[in-house]
Amino acid sequence: MKLFTMAAATLLSLSAAALDAPVAPIQPKTLRLHGDTRVDNYFWLREKDKPETLAYLQAENAHAEALTRASKPLEERLFQEMKARIKEDDSSVPYRLDGFYYYSRFEAGKQYPLLCRKPIQADGSWQNAPEQILLDVNSLAQGKSFMEVGEFEVSPDGQWLAFTTDSTGFRQYRLQIKDLRSGKLLPFKRERVTSVAWALDNRTLFYSTEDKQTKRSNQLWRHQLGDKQDQLVHEEKDERFGLDVYLTRSNGYLIEQVSSHTSSEIRYLKADAPKGRWRVLAKRRANIEYNVDHRDDAFYIRINDTGRNFRLVKAPVSQPGREHWQEVLAERADVMLEGIDLFKHFLVRHERQNGLNQLVITDLRSDSSHAMAFDEPAYSLGVEANAEWDSQVYRYSYESMSTPSTVYDYDMASRQQTLLKRRPVLGDFDPANYVSERIWATAPDGVQVPISLVYRKGTPRDGSAPLWLDAYGAYGIPSDVYFSSARLSLLDRGIIVAEAHIRGGGDLGKAWHDAGKMAQKMNTFTDFIACAEHLIATQYTRADRLVIEGGSAGGLLMGAVSNLRPDLFKVVVSHVPFVDVLSTMLDASLPLTVGEYEEWGNPNKRSEYGWMRAYSPYDNLRAQAYPTMLVKTSLHDSQVMYWEPAKYVAKLRTLKTDSNPLLLVTNMGAGHGGASGRFDRLQEVAFDFAFVLNQLGITR
Repeated sequence: MKLFTMAAATLLSLSAAALDAPVAPIQPKTLRLHGDTRVDNYFWLREKDKPETLAYLQAENAHAEALTRASKPLEERLFQEMKARIKEDDSSVPYRLDGFYYYSRFEAGKQYPLLCRKPIQADGSWQNAPEQILLDVNSLAQGKSFMEVGEFEVSPDGQWLAFTTDSTGFRQYRLQIKDLRSGKLLPFKRERVTSVAWALDNRTLFYSTEDKQTKRSNQLWRHQLGDKQDQLVHEEKDERFGLDVYLTRSNGYLIEQVSSHTSSEIRYLKADAPKGRWRVLAKRRANIEYNVDHRDDAFYIRINDTGRNFRLVKAPVSQPGREHWQEVLAERADVMLEGIDLFKHFLVRHERQNGLNQLVITDLRSDSSHAMAFDEPAYSLGVEANAEWDSQVYRYSYESMSTPSTVYDYDMASRQQTLLKRRPVLGDFDPANYVSERIWATAPDGVQVPISLVYRKGTPRDGSAPLWLDAYGAYGIPSDVYFSSARLSLLDRGIIVAEAHIRGGGDLGKAWHDAGKMAQKMNTFTDFIACAEHLIATQYTRADRLVIEGGSAGGLLMGAVSNLRPDLFKVVVSHVPFVDVLSTMLDASLPLTVGEYEEWGNPNKRSEYGWMRAYSPYDNLRAQAYPTMLVKTSLHDSQVMYWEPAKYVAKLRTLKTDSNPLLLVTNMGAGHGGASGRFDRLQEVAFDFAFVLNQLGITR
């Protein structure tokens, strides 16, 4: 190892010097709270504009580049493999909205989609109508290292497009309005916009904006086309809460959803009266969450006031107070009501039971219901564009670890479904060559934790196969399985891929989330360890063949389990990891911190500080042997600041007693989600795969 200094920054070419791991300068900062003293030697890395900070990140990138030079041919082969499976000129299934069909399409060789529409002709046809390109994202991305379109809302009359773009990856979006008749942009720009919704007059646009410092979505504004000054409608003062705005599918109401991690409050406004008074549907209450949809003279409210898994009630629009609520569906301890979709004559319930999605359809004219059936042991369902209010067809997507994403139209009256499109996988892919399974591991407290797996037929089950285990386990977000054509490059090389559905996520309902947050957060980590041990005990793999991966809060998981059981894993891949838990949660000026008190705890309180102190990966690094690690971050990440993984790697380099590779790779032009272009993303995946395969001794 060599001491990194500013003078050494000149050695950032891929020379032999880059093979030596950089060592960040030590600048001790003492942190004291609740009788606990922490010394942070790398606190200075928070200074993004400091030359030493950028030089250190660049030196780490050069080191990673030098150490992976030998695997570059494999990386290129993987990239070409994965790219060859993609239909480069693919397009989405068009959906109908008012007088148009909307869709996106790619052109061969280009990174970003074109967002388009075609008008419906007098005879009802549209396929041969002239195409209108609403946004060419490739043009928007010219000269930029990152581009993402966020909001995309067309006015009810089809003339105006309100859209937002992020050009850095910091998830800071600019709002613009395009006249779709002339094709010209209006001289209107607003910054830090988080959501938008049109009123029915086609002249009024509501939008929400975020605080410059904390990135909390805290203000709702009203803009009238042509006006220079916008009106502030509402400002949310409670730092735990954020807000957004949307128009119901019925076009009846504009909804302002104000939410924290544990509580909600909704304001509503008739969509044809944009200058009217917003009214509160139900005042916020501690630990009560709800959301709302509209049909005819009633609001349908999904709420967890009688149980954690939510019930469904409806209330008259004229008197929506709690005393007038009528229960439509009671809360059930074993079924999570995740959401609803309302149509003129139908209600679609999104539920989760035993860790699996299900759709339940109700004909509101007859009050008859039926559940749709799905066969695979592990799968996931997605909601596609269902823009039309008066429709008896529901569009959804289905996929599993061995079945590519498939879009269906389901006739809710006849119960017949039509396959519209299965995502093409070019080459010799045949789903019959792969096996999907769901198994269960036993956690230390006896709780059964599901694991989903996929592998190619013929893969040995004697413990010799490598296994790639992924997990997340936070915010009540389920780790739904998905198909990845890139993943075939692992499966076809004999690697088993698994997803651990650990507590902290929402895989088995709200209680599953509750059991892996706040004071119970350690369950997330012990669940994951139990899953890894079970996969080894049942001879899916061995410890020296086990790769683990997680990102963001899943990166926290990677750091925690690497401290607890470093002997259990061969390679750790950690994306944008939340590893400096205490220091981040003690800094209320950072994005997300105050709102996250309801997920992790508030370390300003002694007892809650203790929860986090017990597992915070950065604060629990110690002198021991660690697995091989690939740690990845982005300079413009707004969710987990780049300095967390940078500090983590810098400190770990001084403590680890092994000679295993430790790499820090920083994308200097992206944010929390990594690269934005589809081929750039594939290149990042190819790098990860090549690094891991090389560590496993797989070189072809």
